[in-house]
Amino acid sequence: MGVMALSVPLAALLGAGTACGLLMVAWGLSRRDAGPVDSDAGLDRPSWLSRFASGREPVDRRRLALCLAVGVVVGVVTRWPVAAALSAAGAWMLPQVIGPDRDHDRRVARIEAIAAWTEALRDNLSGAAGLEQAITATAIESPEPIREEVTRLAGRLQRGWRAPDALRAFAAELADPTADLVVAGLVMAARGSAGQLGDVLGELAASARAKVASRQRVAAARKRNRTSARVIVGATLAMAGLLAVLNRGYLTPFDTATGQLVLLAAGGCFAAAFAWLGRLMRDRDTARILAGVAAPPEPEAVRT
Repeated sequence: MGVMALSVPLAALLGAGTACGLLMVAWGLSRRDAGPVDSDAGLDRPSWLSRFASGREPVDRRRLALCLAVGVVVGVVTRWPVAAALSAAGAWMLPQVIGPDRDHDRRVARIEAIAAWTEALRDNLSGAAGLEQAITATAIESPEPIREEVTRLAGRLQRGWRAPDALRAFAAELADPTADLVVAGLVMAARGSAGQLGDVLGELAASARAKVASRQRVAAARKRNRTSARVIVGATLAMAGLLAVLNRGYLTPFDTATGQLVLLAAGGCFAAAFAWLGRLMRDRDTARILAGVAAPPEPEAVRT
């Protein structure tokens, strides 16, 4: 009994130290360098960890702190380290599976913005304006989801960038298959193959709006999966909570090391199932036709 009483504060101390360590690791991964590494200045090359972190989105520190707090609370209440780890991981993963699909909403809003901008560009071209003048004119009232990218595109053209280079940089920033189709047509027009560019832009805009409608139908079908996931998660958490409150003795076998291994196996099965469900509900967009395009460097004539 004395060993058990000693292990409780020790486990709480170790859990708090682990939480602080994870928080510091996540904070380090979420940092961004102030500028590019100057290889000519004798600076070291970035480590593999920094290169790995540079390709990932910044960590939401408030969300991470909340997940760690959930893990610590569960660990203190249950005295099960596996339950603490599983609860922290669940608090991080489950909102993406059972919560609202905000990523879908952002994608749909961007595609709608691309369609609206394409139509505006077509209308300006039909008014006998040149391609660069039409792009500059549409930048003033471009849709909010792509306004920043369109404004940078117009700024590059005004600073003397070649239209194909500026358009390729624009496609690299948007990183969207629908935008790639529009940019491909504009690049061909900038190289002197305009042809029926207005008609092409109109068809691309109609195709983008049809894609939005298709995505909305897919999202409506996925709502049933999210509802099923919410029911499963709610029933599981409710059962575990009621057992912990009303019949603690039923959970006594989990106090042993073997019980923790069984809990880890069960939690791993649930985690794998929800990860699979989240992958099934993730948007899989068509391949980009300009995926290998990177933003070209600024022309030497503009760097004065």
